[in-house]
Amino acid sequence: MEFYTYTLPNGIRGIHRQVRSTVAHCALVIGAGSRDEHPGQYGLAHLTEHAFFKGTERRRAWQVNCRLENLGGELNAFTTKEETTIHATTLRGDFAKAAELIADIAFRSTFPEREIEREKEVIADEINTYKDSPAEMLYDTFEDMLFEGSELGHNILGRKAALMRYDGAAIRAFTARTHTTDRMVFSSIGNFSPKTAEATALRYFGEQAATTRGFERAAPPAVKPFEKTVTKHTHQTHCIIGNRARGTEETKRLPLALLVNVLGGPSANSLLNVEVREKHGLSYNIEANYIPYGDSGLVAIYFSSEHANEAQCAELVERQLQRLRTTPLTGRQLSMAKKQFIAQLAISGESNENYMLSAGKSLLTHDEIDTMEEVYAKIGALTAAQLTEAAEEVFTKMSRLTYK
Repeated sequence: MEFYTYTLPNGIRGIHRQVRSTVAHCALVIGAGSRDEHPGQYGLAHLTEHAFFKGTERRRAWQVNCRLENLGGELNAFTTKEETTIHATTLRGDFAKAAELIADIAFRSTFPEREIEREKEVIADEINTYKDSPAEMLYDTFEDMLFEGSELGHNILGRKAALMRYDGAAIRAFTARTHTTDRMVFSSIGNFSPKTAEATALRYFGEQAATTRGFERAAPPAVKPFEKTVTKHTHQTHCIIGNRARGTEETKRLPLALLVNVLGGPSANSLLNVEVREKHGLSYNIEANYIPYGDSGLVAIYFSSEHANEAQCAELVERQLQRLRTTPLTGRQLSMAKKQFIAQLAISGESNENYMLSAGKSLLTHDEIDTMEEVYAKIGALTAAQLTEAAEEVFTKMSRLTYK
């Protein structure tokens, strides 16, 4: 069996995969992110992630940060719009130490005011760094506009002015409301048995009282397509063309993922890279991405170019979109696209850490997980008509945001 799953008495679910390795990876995936913030709390989920490392009932901040590093391991965390993840990498023999530390910071952090004030300055510097990157800022602004009026319509970092108002009490109130045990998954991968993984999770996470989420996420309301240009006095034009898309629980998610990979995935033979970069030499950076959320999603095509080349780049992009909307892939094209996509997933799966994080998120979202062989079989069963249908649905009435 590739995966072993279990549920602790308090509702925390677990997933483990046994592999031959001297290294172990584990993570607590919490189903709470920036979309769970109330108005007036924007940026609080991200601050909470940082504050986890600032001391617990058992450890000072330096002890948290040195516990695994002194053993050659790593401890880290990240926040998305829908999850907060605390993860660790250690030698196999130190797996229990990693699990204990994650449980300590997830459930017994004290959020000391002095440390929080210091960390606010670190996040303010992170926000300034983000503002110095037009491509990143453009993407977040586009997403804010595409999901305007919804929980998804604000960026993860928040604003510096709001950040400075938050304190330990605000963090404790936020975690009490959103970090509930029924929305947590402990994911692990390493050369130890599933029973060992479950026993370790029970020992360190099982003593936490069961809690249940008391709210539901609201589906984002519809928005009209938009086209906006913002003067930023950048050396290049930065442009995003995109649209709403299928969420993680939609059956049409997989054909859309394959379609976007064909259009502008990481390979040099993607349609956009060949047409815009290789044939016409108009852009160094051009790509397409698909990000599914629980009840919605986003497809975004990004390119940067000389100011004078913007219109031609946009025209070439639209030409490829029109082609995908109206002309199904040939049998040979579809076969090659499937093989490429499967190979990319297989190579990504060679990273045990990535595999562990993906498995945890999948179990949290779907309460089950497909093996890689099952995923490959589903990709193999996709038809050209399904991809054309996805293109007709998403690659029409698209919105555009440009910085120049």
